[in-house]
Amino acid sequence: MNGNKAKLKFHPNSFDIIEKGDYVVCAVSGKKISLDKLVYWNVELQEAYYSPKEAKKRFEEIRKQK
Repeated sequence: MNGNKAKLKFHPNSFDIIEKGDYVVCAVSGKKISLDKLVYWNVELQEAYYSPKEAKKRFEEIRKQK
């Protein structure tokens, strides 16, 4: 994936592309996620996740902080 990083606005069941690009970066692992493969994100934190594993890890981190 050699394209440009996109900037997105996440909504509960969709996202808007604010700045065009080919990928976003997982907030937990740092892995690049192609926009056509992006499935997991957090609306409140406006973060993308590579897989359910990273999403769960972030959820657990947040829960520990409370």
